[in-house]
Amino acid sequence: MHQVFNTPSKVIITCNKRLSPYLELEVKNLGFKPVRIFSTGLELKVSLNDCIRLNLNLRCASQVLYSLQEFDAENGEELYQKVTAIEWEKLIDFSGYFSVTSNVDNSTITTPLFANLKVKDAIADRIKSVHKIRPNSGPDYTKTVVHLYWKNEKAEIFLDTSGETLAKHSYRKIPGKAPMLEALAASTILATQWDFKSPFINPMCGSGTLAIEAALIATGRTPGLLRMNYAFMHILGYEEEVFFTERRKLKDQVVKNQDLKIIATDISEDAIDISKKNAKTAGVDQLIEFYACDFADTRIPQDEAGVIMFNPEYGERLGIHSKLEATYARIGDFMKKECKGYNGYIFTGNPDLAKKIGLRASKRIEFYNGKLDCRLLEYELYDGSRRTAP
Repeated sequence: MHQVFNTPSKVIITCNKRLSPYLELEVKNLGFKPVRIFSTGLELKVSLNDCIRLNLNLRCASQVLYSLQEFDAENGEELYQKVTAIEWEKLIDFSGYFSVTSNVDNSTITTPLFANLKVKDAIADRIKSVHKIRPNSGPDYTKTVVHLYWKNEKAEIFLDTSGETLAKHSYRKIPGKAPMLEALAASTILATQWDFKSPFINPMCGSGTLAIEAALIATGRTPGLLRMNYAFMHILGYEEEVFFTERRKLKDQVVKNQDLKIIATDISEDAIDISKKNAKTAGVDQLIEFYACDFADTRIPQDEAGVIMFNPEYGERLGIHSKLEATYARIGDFMKKECKGYNGYIFTGNPDLAKKIGLRASKRIEFYNGKLDCRLLEYELYDGSRRTAP
């Protein structure tokens, strides 16, 4: 069992719904070949040491789960027996701490907490039978994390090598109003036609997540540079040299690109203040120009065409949106008049408001923001020179 760090097994990398195309792109760029891809993740066959690399590099993922065992379990008692048979004493330090998460759909279980408790007891009882001491367990994901997937009578036990979700990128100490999840922001940027060199303009920037993710992507800074604790570090057999070697590689691959033009604006001074602090934590504050102004006063560099991206409010309730309708109409006018030659993008969860933009979208890319069905609308904002002569 302690050889898990060098033994390939089934690994499931989860992500939010509709992010798997961007997760697949990232995983392939790292040199891994997915075995299968589904709407909330993908499957690989790799070792736990490979999982260290995945955790440090991925922007669009949530958890990296390493499979220990699959088995049949009709009910809680059978689940307990099968989990007890796993050599937990070779994976979890008896003086350590572990937590259990689960995804359960079994007719004998009314609450996943019951399944979690069965797994917790099985692990603790097994370790106590060997070491005469029960390890501590609880709800924190800061140490070893065990994940149960149980559908009908098929069960699978994983080591969650991530712990705290990878979807948050550790720089947003102050979230601001209705922030966009970092993994979603990164995925929407990867869905655009941005080349990571030309200008990236983000009016109505809120807490700055899109602009910060753009700067991180363009300079090759991975989320792993901002985080020093993962669940894999608390599994027996972990060698910290593997982690630090990977981290050094990540530092070395950072592109010192000072020519990058990323401009973020917001009408709220508070939002700009929060954005600047978050960008500083992320280490990209020198790469982003922040301005407090109305979006229509955002400076658009004219020398080279890039990407302009909006994530305006879209009011979750249906009904009167007169104020937002006017805003969306202004966004459409601004893009049409001031952003010629750019690719324009608007992320929204409100199709009625989207109609007020008054431009024809060349693409509608599907996303979810939480449970809200959203679209990233793409607009080709042609300037005069783009039109072919008759």
